[in-house]
Amino acid sequence: MAYLEKEATLDGTGDVHMARRLLGYLRPYKRYVFAALVLIAFSSPLVLAGPILTKAAIDLYFAPDNSRPPTGLTLYIKYAAESTGLGGSAFEGLLFIAALFFLANGGALIGIYAQEFLLQKLGQYVMRDIRQELADHIQKLPVSFYDRNPVGRVVTRLTTDVETLHEIFSSGVIVVFGEFAMALYVIAYMLKTNWRLALITYLILPPMVALTYWFRRGTRRAFREIRVRIAEINAFLQERLTAMSVVQLFSAEEREFQKFQRINEAHRTANINTVFYYAFFYPAVEVIAAVGTALIIWNGTGQVITGITTIGTLIAFIQLARSFYGPVFEISESYNIVQSAIVSSERIFALLDEPAAQPVTPVVPVRPARGHIEFRNVWFAYDEEDWVLRDVSFVIKPGERVALVGHTGAGKSTIASLLLRFYEIQRGQIFLDGVNITDTNVQDLRSNFSIALQDVFLFSGDIESNIRLNNSSIGDERVRTAMREVHADKFVEKLSEGLATKVNERGAGLSFGQKQLICLARALVFDPRVLILDEATSSVDTETESLINDALERLMEGRTSLVIAHRLSTIRSVDRIVVLHKGEVREVGTHQELLTSRGLYWRLHRLHSRQHQETDSYLNLFDQSTVALNV
Repeated sequence: MAYLEKEATLDGTGDVHMARRLLGYLRPYKRYVFAALVLIAFSSPLVLAGPILTKAAIDLYFAPDNSRPPTGLTLYIKYAAESTGLGGSAFEGLLFIAALFFLANGGALIGIYAQEFLLQKLGQYVMRDIRQELADHIQKLPVSFYDRNPVGRVVTRLTTDVETLHEIFSSGVIVVFGEFAMALYVIAYMLKTNWRLALITYLILPPMVALTYWFRRGTRRAFREIRVRIAEINAFLQERLTAMSVVQLFSAEEREFQKFQRINEAHRTANINTVFYYAFFYPAVEVIAAVGTALIIWNGTGQVITGITTIGTLIAFIQLARSFYGPVFEISESYNIVQSAIVSSERIFALLDEPAAQPVTPVVPVRPARGHIEFRNVWFAYDEEDWVLRDVSFVIKPGERVALVGHTGAGKSTIASLLLRFYEIQRGQIFLDGVNITDTNVQDLRSNFSIALQDVFLFSGDIESNIRLNNSSIGDERVRTAMREVHADKFVEKLSEGLATKVNERGAGLSFGQKQLICLARALVFDPRVLILDEATSSVDTETESLINDALERLMEGRTSLVIAHRLSTIRSVDRIVVLHKGEVREVGTHQELLTSRGLYWRLHRLHSRQHQETDSYLNLFDQSTVALNV
């Protein structure tokens, strides 16, 4: 099953394992985590200073109860005020408490600022590490993975999902420790000050826990649905924007827009589902908190009337209740962040768990290749038992030029892909210089090859960077030599900036022939021992084809060359031709030998010749018409 098919079926049963993997990214930054926890331990008591100082101000100076002498922190505050000479009057005492309140809040502000700065910095570092790990991993995935999964969805893993993880580190897990610390401070102070009112305060916890559990289950499903819909939008837009010329050519704008509307509507619906849970959850939390506060006022007022507690204690408990419900509320909010991050982490780790194309450590080291290639009884299928190649066997000697021909779908390009280990065969063996390629490191293996594909791809940048692929070991002279070999220097010299000419995405602004020449120069500049030409001249004009064929004759000298072409005129000079039909090797021989045998190649040659004659006739007629029009 494809990775992106699996992601929709994730059920969240591995939350603990997922959280453990996420927290593993904090190990390199333990000092940041430790510093943040220290700041939390420092700032949390300072945030709670308000209720404590309020109680002291009321019980000592606003409404002192001489029958109940001050105790606990209130007593310490009284002693501190008197020791500084500010406890002689109510005004002086209140001034002292106001100063303490200012200092406590100032210290809390500094601590919270430093804590937030560290957490945001930590989140950025972790996002960088995850993106780097993802970027490194996706380059090791086999080509078959990208055949099954749209590029837009894979990009979503590196962008939207990683961005979501930032919140779990900057506003999630560690912040939860702070809120827990705050709640513990409040619980301890409440129990010490008045255990009866403390128990009244805790009555709201069961309904709060039940509400949070319901909220968790609902938002978990909704968040996962949102992530899937975002991935669908990104995949759709990436594909359509890349193929915009095709969409406009066939006047399919309205149909494609309607498809996008359906996908976008599904995304909107998924978000509205989360709105329902949020719209209910937060007001419900406020109502429960208000009920808890009302219970404190009701019970606390009775205790004040009966002399069990003081007015200061009651007012402090009302403030502490808000301080207690606040962390509970924030923990619930952080839990929502964690839920969203867990959903994203499921998808990220599903991608990271995709097996790489090959083991990193080679079984047999690869030396510079002589170019001896052997396919021995090779069977291959892209999809289970739908065989593309059936018991294929042939040998290419060092320096030999061999062409693969056959109808579309015969398996020609597949052979090149298997030789480069873009895919792994199901049966048989493939050897390079007598070494089974499955026993080698794939990077070392591919370093012996250069390939020119029929589907030319150029990167954004300039012409020079597209030829050398930013390989600093390739000098300027090698680049210029490769350009001369494929006659690319002729059109590059006419450009105003030469090799520094900017190349837009996928080579927009250059003709197909020019892009093909750059691609050939790229293949030559790495000086390969084995050259693969996959329909390298299939989409260029006759004049450009002539120039390329002239360059290829010189290039293939002394190199093992594998030529894949439909146009039989481009392979007459090769040493041998392997004819494929329905995934099987049907004929092997030289051009003349195969024509003499009057088999499959002979029929292909006749068909090609007839088409070539019809094309020449059409061109002659077009030239005559042009002359007549000019006259």
